[in-house]
Amino acid sequence: MRKKIVAGNWKMNTLPQEGAELAKNVVANRGEVCSCVNFIVCPPFTHLSMVAAELKGSDVELGAQNCAAEEKGAYTGEISAQMIAALGCKYVILGHSERRQYYGETSETLNKKMVQAYANNLTPIYCVGENLQEREAGEHFNVVKKQLEEVIFNLSEEQFKNLIVAYEPVWAIGTGKTATADQAQEIHAFIRKTLREKFGAAADDCAILYGGSCKPANAAEIFAKEDVDGGLIGGAALKAADFLAIGKGFAK
Repeated sequence: MRKKIVAGNWKMNTLPQEGAELAKNVVANRGEVCSCVNFIVCPPFTHLSMVAAELKGSDVELGAQNCAAEEKGAYTGEISAQMIAALGCKYVILGHSERRQYYGETSETLNKKMVQAYANNLTPIYCVGENLQEREAGEHFNVVKKQLEEVIFNLSEEQFKNLIVAYEPVWAIGTGKTATADQAQEIHAFIRKTLREKFGAAADDCAILYGGSCKPANAAEIFAKEDVDGGLIGGAALKAADFLAIGKGFAK
């Protein structure tokens, strides 16, 4: 059985005290959702210590939204994987579409970040996905396959066993267009097939999350699909009630 995962990417939202309060509310009401669902929260770097304190003693886990490609040194403004691990992070989001689009992250950079994540016992949540132009050109399978091959295919078998993949239909985020549950399943199945070609049966144990505007209203329909193992949640993760309600989307 693959893990059922609901991960919240808070992006550049909330102030530290607000983030701590949000985490506190998630922990306080986490019991409303089946213990079979694994919750992860990924606040901004500035909140990690305060959020970690609120999560202590619960089964809600902590992740960061990014890490540096370098181990340490003269890299002003960067945050290393070692630093976030020292604050209690177990996960790190890598390759998010916003990092690729706005900050020019390439596969070369992401390979270096993967090295740092694994060196510090972090589980990467590696993001893939196509934009609107690529989807409309029918290039979505090629784009996603390339993103997998250029980074994930460089992992060892042991590293691959400690990996989460998140699919983001970038074209369906903030465009007014909506990805259907069937479209989500189609690309998730393709991702698993691609991973299976490289890693064999281990691909069947890899959790693949859906990252396209998942909400309490559509979570159950999306999570019912065979190859969808949960969600990487953006806006809906900023309200504890909505975040937890998404977790209720899994069939018991």
